Amino acid sequence: MDTTTSRRVPLVMGIAVLVLLLDQATKFWAESALTGRAPIPVLGEFLQFRLLYNPGAAFSIGAGSTWIFTIVAAVAVVMLARYGMQPQSRLRAIALALMLGGATTHLLDRLFRPPGFARGHVVDFIDYNGWFVGNVADIALVGGAILLVLLSFTPTKQPAS
Repeated sequence: MDTTTSRRVPLVMGIAVLVLLLDQATKFWAESALTGRAPIPVLGEFLQFRLLYNPGAAFSIGAGSTWIFTIVAAVAVVMLARYGMQPQSRLRAIALALMLGGATTHLLDRLFRPPGFARGHVVDFIDYNGWFVGNVADIALVGGAILLVLLSFTPTKQPAS
């Protein structure tokens, strides 16, 4: 086994599990603290806590097709786990781990939250000035994706010939 691979597996899995635990813990908090309440300003109206249940994707797109998002999330988890286990730079592994954790926690929401198996709604509670409402998993997904894009602009090391 390549030593780079064996060192990256704990890093990828550790970060992914951390994202999953943080996301689920904050969703538990949001449901217990925000149910039936008006939005709570954090930074005025620019950033608020507001509890929503999202049956669709970003901006509630495809709200009637929740089962499709369940399949997409399952495929994403498998692909991200596969890529995350391959030899790569530490930063690339971190980016993939953030995305893996976010995709996994969204998949769990889709599978096990109401209204039913594979049709569950994602708990969103961070309102960004009314533009969209998200959660910790969304932050990890976007952060990981941005990091991957930034890394694509860095030159890769070529093996010496």
